Amino acid sequence: MTAKWKIHYLEDLSLGMRATITRTLTEEDVVKFAEVSGDHNPIHLDKDFAAGTLFGQRIGHGLFTASLFSAVIGTSLPGPGAVYLNQTLSFKAPVLIGDEIVVTVEVAELTERGNRCKLHCQASVAGKIVLEGEALVKVPSRAKA
Repeated sequence: MTAKWKIHYLEDLSLGMRATITRTLTEEDVVKFAEVSGDHNPIHLDKDFAAGTLFGQRIGHGLFTASLFSAVIGTSLPGPGAVYLNQTLSFKAPVLIGDEIVVTVEVAELTERGNRCKLHCQASVAGKIVLEGEALVKVPSRAKA
């Protein structure tokens, strides 16, 4: 089953390696994320309520954008077998419905002991950083495979 997945073992990784995905936030994404997460904050779902906020309109869930870090980490870099240990997040700006989000994950540090990989995570819209942080993941090792 894993033959269709590209697995990056700790030994395959090097500082500066990057993976990027692009995703446009849709109305359907916002509604589905609210259902799955239980976060029905009207700033995400109610146009009239959101009009009275500092953003003046509905915004996407911040954790939807953060979940795109998980998408990259779990499927591309490091990829299948990587296990989240920690994630920091710093929200810089809102993501609006219709915005194209560019998510990049970059290898920032490798530690053989414990098979750890620290990743710099960044999401941007139209070249402006909207979310950034660091993830710490445990990565499979060829030596233990």
